[in-house]
Order: sequence, then C-alpha cells, then structure tokens
Amino acid sequence: MNIRLISAFLALALAGCGNSGHEHETGGKHAEAEPARGEHGGRLLRQDDITVELAIAEDGTPPKYEAWLYRNGKPLPATAGEVDVALARLGDVREVHALRAQRDGRLAATTVVGEPHSFDATVTARIDGRTLRWSFPSYEGRTVIAADVARQSGIRVATAGPGVIADEHEVQGLLTPVEGRLASVTARFPGPIRTLRANVGDAVRAGQTLASIESNLSLSQYGVVAPISGVVLSRNAAVGAVVAEGAPLFEIADLSKLWVDVHVFGADASHLRSGVPVTVTRMSDGAGVSTTLERILPGTATASQSTVARATIDNADGLWRPGSAVTAKVTVARQPVAMAIPLTALQTFRDWDVAFVRVGDTYEVRPLTLGRRDGTRVEVLSGLRAGDAVVVEQSYLVKADIEKTGASHDH
Repeated sequence: MNIRLISAFLALALAGCGNSGHEHETGGKHAEAEPARGEHGGRLLRQDDITVELAIAEDGTPPKYEAWLYRNGKPLPATAGEVDVALARLGDVREVHALRAQRDGRLAATTVVGEPHSFDATVTARIDGRTLRWSFPSYEGRTVIAADVARQSGIRVATAGPGVIADEHEVQGLLTPVEGRLASVTARFPGPIRTLRANVGDAVRAGQTLASIESNLSLSQYGVVAPISGVVLSRNAAVGAVVAEGAPLFEIADLSKLWVDVHVFGADASHLRSGVPVTVTRMSDGAGVSTTLERILPGTATASQSTVARATIDNADGLWRPGSAVTAKVTVARQPVAMAIPLTALQTFRDWDVAFVRVGDTYEVRPLTLGRRDGTRVEVLSGLRAGDAVVVEQSYLVKADIEKTGASHDH
C-alpha cells in the first residue's frame, strides 16, 4: 500500500471510529467548551463565591503552575489559601504541584510541568478553612487510533530500551581479484593458433584446454590449458594469428572471493584498525554483504592521497564484479547506551524532536533529548521510559492525525 493510500485509509478509518461513538481526541481538546479565562490569561475555576485562576507560566522560564484567588470577583491575598494540582498522565504517571503564596500576590509552584502538557488535572484549593475541588482534561499531542486501523495502516511499535550506537564511517571502494587467484595463460612455443575454445566470461576449470597452437619448432600441435579454475577475464588471441613464445593469450581469475579496497581520507584513517566490521554495498542494486577489515595497506594511494584498507567478500554467486565501485560502511566502535530507538521513530512536533508512544489505543507525543546516533538508531537521553511502546513504523501517520485539527497548548 503506497503512502497516499495509507494516509487516505487512515483518515477514513478514523472518521469511521468517530461515527461509531468512539471518542477521538486530537490536538488538546476533550470535547469541552473553551474554558473561561481570567485577567492573567489563566483558566477560571469557580465554585460558589470562590474563583481560582490557574495558569502555567512559561515566558522565559521553565513551565510552572501559578494561581490567583478571588471571592465574589475580587482579588484575595495569596496568603488566603493554598492550591495543589494533581496530574494524571498517560500510562498511569502521576505528579503533584503545590502552589504557595508569593510576595507578588500570586501562588506559585517550584516544580516544573514537563512536556507534553497533556493530562487529566485535579485542582484542590484550601481557602479560609474550605476545601474546593475541580477536575478537567488538558490534552495536547494526543490521538486515539483503533487497533485494527493502526494495524492495517502499518503503524508498528517497539519497546524502548537499551541499545548500541555504532561509530560508522561511509567510504568508497573498488572490487579487485584476490592476489594469487589471478593467472595469465601464455604460449609455450611460437606458432600459429589453430583453435580457440574459450571466450571472455566463460567459466573454466583447471586443466581445461583453452587453445591449440602449432609449434614452429616441432610442427605438431600442443594444447594450452587453464592453470586454475575461474572466469576468463580477457582473451588476446585469434585463430590463425602467429604468437611468440610467452605471448599472453588469456587472463583467468578465480572470483569466488574478491578484495574490497576502500579509500579513507584525512583523520578518519586514524580510527581504522584490523578486525572491525564492514558492510559493503553494491552501487548498482543496493545489495550488501558483511565482512571485516583485514589490513591497512602501507603507504598512500598516489592519485587520491587516501589510505587504503582491505577486506575480502565471498562471491560464490558471481554477482560481484571486479572493477566495480562499491560503498563500504566501516564500524570502528560500538557504544552501548541506556536507551536507543530507531531513526524511523523520530518526527518533529512544534520545535521538538519527538517520538510517539502508545498506551492502549491512545498515542501521544514525547519530546526527546537526543544523544549520539548512527545510520539506524539514536540515543535517547530523556523523554522516554524503559518499556514505553514507541511507534517505529509509519510514525508520520500518527503525527499527521494529531496535527490535522491543530496541536493545542491549552492550560
């Protein structure tokens, strides 16, 4: 299923979920009216004659709760009460923020409200001996996708946990025959060539007759045989042509194994050492094979001024061809990390690097602090917990569904 079809299918399926009575939470609203706002821009919580205006201060500071108290619409001093905000986040994560009186007439917490600001909030106010409570949802970066819709859309999750980040260097290389597996076939005696029995590209076996030559010395014919099994790389002969003693007729190579000579430039060469893993990729079709670096050759390649390192690959199927250019990914170190996720899990949301976690049928954004990365994985320094179910395939579909009605930042 191509990307457009997947996106269309997901949109239709999610619309169907809504029509079936399933609540579909997107962007930060929870099917509630826009809350009333106070003079400080905070949410107004009213009960009898008491009002609490609750906001999250974010201007140039880490986000923290702040509140103002009112009776019958008139401000109360901050010392008139206390406010606690209990948050229940997705995945049964709970936290409490205690707001206490400040000299500037407001109540404020010292604890930071972590991103995303997506939770069910319970506010408890103790004012003049009275205890008042309010509860409300405040969601952002969250959506609900039914399990069958997610499955058919290709959305897949994996458990967050420890991983390995590789220090990799991608370089260019060239395939060459292995020394000792290349043979030149020559004429033993001078004379005219009477028959030729092999062409370029033919597979030949050791001892097989490749040509016959009539010796000028004995006037009898002798056979020219293959000294090794392999493939004919070149033929420098024609029937009737007169050849001299020692004239090259054929070049044969055993191509069941090939050398990969990779060229490494500058400071990258200092990281190389024998025995490190190498992944070699054919430029023609992207096919790859794993091997290890065998040696660093002495000296420097004259034309490119590069250091040449060598590995060997198996070529039993004959699909790797001498002279072909390849790319090689050399892994010079592997570093275990406490948590890593595939690069396919990463998306951007607002100005964050994020992943999406799944709890039941609910998906929610997680802003991440990232560390080292390689070609497939990235280290996560903060933002995920071990065991989180992280979307690792089709994460862009989850992002698109969250953003389709806008990503609210409602406090």
